Amino acid sequence: MASTEDKAASKENTSSWKDSFYNPRTGEVLGRTASSWALILLFYLVFYCFLAGMFALTMWVLLLTLDDYVPRYRDRVPFPGLAIRPNSLDIMFNKSDPLKYAPYVQHLESFLQRYNDTEQEKNEACIPGQYYDQDDDSEMSKKACRFKRGSLSLCSGLSDTNFGYHDGKPCVLLKMNRIIGLKPLGDPYINCTVKKDNPVQMHYFPSEGRFDKMYFPYYGKKAHENYVQPLVAVKLLLTKEDYNKELSVECRVEGSNLRNDDERDKFLGRVTFRIKVVE
Repeated sequence: MASTEDKAASKENTSSWKDSFYNPRTGEVLGRTASSWALILLFYLVFYCFLAGMFALTMWVLLLTLDDYVPRYRDRVPFPGLAIRPNSLDIMFNKSDPLKYAPYVQHLESFLQRYNDTEQEKNEACIPGQYYDQDDDSEMSKKACRFKRGSLSLCSGLSDTNFGYHDGKPCVLLKMNRIIGLKPLGDPYINCTVKKDNPVQMHYFPSEGRFDKMYFPYYGKKAHENYVQPLVAVKLLLTKEDYNKELSVECRVEGSNLRNDDERDKFLGRVTFRIKVVE
């Protein structure tokens, strides 16, 4: 049976535990009075408002230094990379099974929608072989030159809606990444090679696989809203000897000052992809 002293001690411990949250004698909550809590909350309110104000001020000053149309620094990527469509570095399909090559065909058709005549008629009929400079234009919105998908001929998807995949002679599209102000010297064109003993014949569209100068320079996404990158289509004329083999194809931008031999960047001015057609 508990003694009177044990009961008193237990009551005192319970009272002490409760007082740590709220002490009715002093009116303290968690060890602070109401005025103390009000002062500390006011301090943190002012402190965090000050931090938010400093952040907003620095962001406002930073935004004042930026241009909506041209990046402030453009020297980190002086030369463009080379990209391939369909967007895959491993193109493998069975030419006798439409379901196997359908994703590649659908991707190409979707990608070329912006190159339809209905879209490109809105753009300018520029002079081939000349840069389309618009620096003196007072308007920030720049005009774009036409690039109709019909110029890709057999790889346009117009005469052959399967882009050659159904007969084992597939088309791939190549484009250079956009770089504001780029004006390549010389006459850039695409040259592709297959790493095998016997060369594979290829057809390039437009003629000789050239990127015409009239599509340069590029003025940025906001200023050049209707701009589309020029394309080069490569049709691989594979034969029965090439079927059921994995072929490595390397395409490079030649004939200009654009770099294509940087070992630190495998996509700078070049791209390598593998293709395998199963008969």
